[in-house]
Amino acid sequence: MLSVSGLDVAYGRARVLFGVGLEVPAGSLVCVMGRNGVGKTTLLRALMGVLTPTAGRVVFDGEDVTRLPTHLRVRAGMAYVPQGHVSFPQLTAWENLRVTLEATTHRDPVAVDEALDVFPALRGLLKRPAGFLSGGQRQQLAIARALVARPRLLLLDEPTEGVQPSVIDEIEAAVERLHREVGLTVLLVEQYLDFALRLADRYVVVDAGEVVRAGAAEELHDEEVRRLLAV
Repeated sequence: MLSVSGLDVAYGRARVLFGVGLEVPAGSLVCVMGRNGVGKTTLLRALMGVLTPTAGRVVFDGEDVTRLPTHLRVRAGMAYVPQGHVSFPQLTAWENLRVTLEATTHRDPVAVDEALDVFPALRGLLKRPAGFLSGGQRQQLAIARALVARPRLLLLDEPTEGVQPSVIDEIEAAVERLHREVGLTVLLVEQYLDFALRLADRYVVVDAGEVVRAGAAEELHDEEVRRLLAV
């Protein structure tokens, strides 16, 4: 579903990604792993068109989207949940979901109910301003907002960061359900190795802006991968 080849990305003169390539098969869950500062978030931002690569190609579902603006990638079926529990803090949880719905092409209100079915705990919080939700609740809301668009590829940037353990379990169960039962394709950036091991079909390890290892998820047990992920 997603094919990336020779991707270079820079911030001004500072080059961050060096010839990155990866494949995300339809229906798979691929986890991108690596230490802080190696370029994982930069990769997702480039895949969504937030950053423009200086070289390389991004092909989504057979279409070259390398130069396509972000909103057209969303319309094509990509959705991105950035790091940091992003929401509109002054709006209620319900209003956050409605804002996303109004921006979709389908504008089907059933999509909001479908997203809330994934995170039922949000139903009791719909009238609460997002800024008054806990970090874990805001993370669930951020993922639910992405799901309202009914994506075919979901990009998640460290969904467990700053989230209490009980909510991590809820997020894990939700992502597993979306992947295993719904068949949603997921590209997950995650440093929490055990979380990734339980969910991923395949993995990619990034170090210093380059892909240094990739393969089936069961290979994540080997010591070399754990060393690459060590702080």
